[in-house]
Amino acid sequence: MAKYKSKFVCQDCGYESPKWMGKCPGCGQWNTMAEEVVSKPSAQVSSQILQQSEPAIAHKITEIDTVDEARTHSGLAEFDRVLGGGVVKGSLVLVGGDPGIGKSTLLLQTSNSIAARGHKVLYVSGEESAKQIKLRADRLEALSDNLYILPETDLERVEQHIKLVNPDFLIVDSIQTVYRPGLQSAPGSVGQVRECTAFLLRIAKSLEIATFIVGHVTKEGAIAGPRMLEHMVDAVLYFEGERHHTYRILRAVKNRFGSTNEIGIFEMREKGLEEVHNPSELFLSERPHGVAGSCVIASMEGTRPVLVEIQALVTPSSYGNPRRMATGLDHNRVSLIMAVLEKRMGLYLQSQDAYVNVAGGVRLDEPACDLGIALALGSSFREKAMGPTDCFIGEVGLTGEVRGVSRIEQRVREAMKLGFTRVIVPTKNLRGWQPPADIQVIGVETVQEAFQVALGG
Repeated sequence: MAKYKSKFVCQDCGYESPKWMGKCPGCGQWNTMAEEVVSKPSAQVSSQILQQSEPAIAHKITEIDTVDEARTHSGLAEFDRVLGGGVVKGSLVLVGGDPGIGKSTLLLQTSNSIAARGHKVLYVSGEESAKQIKLRADRLEALSDNLYILPETDLERVEQHIKLVNPDFLIVDSIQTVYRPGLQSAPGSVGQVRECTAFLLRIAKSLEIATFIVGHVTKEGAIAGPRMLEHMVDAVLYFEGERHHTYRILRAVKNRFGSTNEIGIFEMREKGLEEVHNPSELFLSERPHGVAGSCVIASMEGTRPVLVEIQALVTPSSYGNPRRMATGLDHNRVSLIMAVLEKRMGLYLQSQDAYVNVAGGVRLDEPACDLGIALALGSSFREKAMGPTDCFIGEVGLTGEVRGVSRIEQRVREAMKLGFTRVIVPTKNLRGWQPPADIQVIGVETVQEAFQVALGG
């Protein structure tokens, strides 16, 4: 019997070693080294499609024609917004998310919308049978004659169906379940994931097929497999959401054809995902009035203004070290703002437990939320409620000053559209534009002024 060689590969970063090690030298993670069989190059089956494709030619950069990338609308405006305006021909997009969050539902609905517009779509599923997908399609009413379902995990056979169907769009669900027969490692291993992604990338570029691949995520929330997987694709999308909430957020962390600041918001219903065109109204639908510790801020998600409620609860601590907890916000940023309130405002927070939460499970990471966090903490500490029609915008500095933010006009218009009558903004943002007549815009320079306006001192 012929002997075979093996190596140990880190399942997180792809580091290779001839012997097993408890801790990976590449990423520092423990118990991630798995044994894989070293495959011979001659055993790998070459791709027929790639053999028939024309080789690339070097051009002078001054002779290359620059034309706008043709985009195909997916039928879901929120999905197009995250992609940068539509699906680009020949692009490779990686979609990740927690199990059961709705990745397959989203891509099946998108496939049906694209197929209904006259494009051929090949949906390759390595996790479900054709009957299971048909049951979901019946529930989602995603039944189009241009939508082809292929329950297959062998990429060589998938390639044959690509030649047979000649699709405009290809969906692979998921990259951890497909494999190439020429590699001896198991499906889902670092080698298989890397080679399968590279294989699909070459097919997408050579045949100009827009390809979407689904990726599993680890318990830390990152896409499983080597980190280079995210570098190989054109766009990386994360499908997020809480299991106990009905809405889902599609966020781009990498996009070669658009901005990475855009988000798409969907609501999970019985018949699939429905787009949320006004997320501000959704996030503020259950907001209480006249309660201390509640504050509304205007945040920007890409080009879209979103109004979100920030809730704070400040209570006396019964332990030596008071607790600080932040959900949906940066914990260090909240601690910094509490230090500013204690130093500049004289609020004695050293012996107080502080809990800050963004209602609805949204994640905020821009500095324009600082003023809202400070006022929510102060409102809860003083047991004074703010006006139900007040909205706050501004960044807080270490000396207690309120700094200007970007796109103030869009934020104010969004607040006015939802019925807010007063907006507190940095004084610097009052220059260079005329506020609408239906809303009162008040400029403040320090946190003390903001407290005087919102809480009366």
